[in-house]
Amino acid sequence: MSQQKMKVVLLSSTTFGRRCLEEGILPVPEVQIVGILTTLAQIRISFSEKPIEIKTHATFDDLAVQAGCDVIVMQGKITSDVYLKHLERWRPDLLLVLGWYYMIPRRVREIALLGGVGIHASLLPKYRGWAPIPWAIINGETETGITLFYLDNGVDNGDMIAQARFSIEEDDNCATVYERATRASIKLLREYLPQLAASTAPRIPQDESQATYSPQRKPEDGLIDWSWSAKRIRDFIRAQTRPYPGAFTYIQDKKVVIWDADVIEVDE
Repeated sequence: MSQQKMKVVLLSSTTFGRRCLEEGILPVPEVQIVGILTTLAQIRISFSEKPIEIKTHATFDDLAVQAGCDVIVMQGKITSDVYLKHLERWRPDLLLVLGWYYMIPRRVREIALLGGVGIHASLLPKYRGWAPIPWAIINGETETGITLFYLDNGVDNGDMIAQARFSIEEDDNCATVYERATRASIKLLREYLPQLAASTAPRIPQDESQATYSPQRKPEDGLIDWSWSAKRIRDFIRAQTRPYPGAFTYIQDKKVVIWDADVIEVDE
């Protein structure tokens, strides 16, 4: 594989995946994108009775033309024959999972010679699971990062390839931290995709004793509890601002979304 391009299938539904493809994958000469698997903006997922809307949904048709590959919009389970046949037809060396909402079962990963690799927006093994950046901000963290890692059978528990750290500043919100994570991800992809192609990329086991997990967040989870401290309320608001549904409260039975807030010291 070091003598020819590594054939990659991208699985993504988001602007994060699109940015990574455009800026961090297509420019890498060792990589050939042979297929893109994506979803609609509204998807069904196990934790919600109703379809959920992907707030950062993106399309890939123009980049697929640039890459010279097909785009398949998945509307069922990835293990359905129709999608397995596409994956087998593409004969990938690697599945690259960036901004994706479903687990990738072993039988799917095994279609690719090198299995699957993804990026998670935390410093694994911390904040495995859902919405790691909003949870980090809600919890008042001052630092987070991204992890490039091999997919395994568990939740974000595969061996790590590399990490990048960055700060969460007082004036940051979810959008600015995601932008920092996107830029860091693009840089890691450019650096480590050639190593994956040459079979020289690291495999660093995660320390299970340090693992923490973040649960799913639904729009209704944005309700503000005014008994919290002012700092926690502000962190809660900035963690869920646009493009997310936003933190909210009720005033005379009317829902009011709060997109930004400051803590002001008042002399008594």
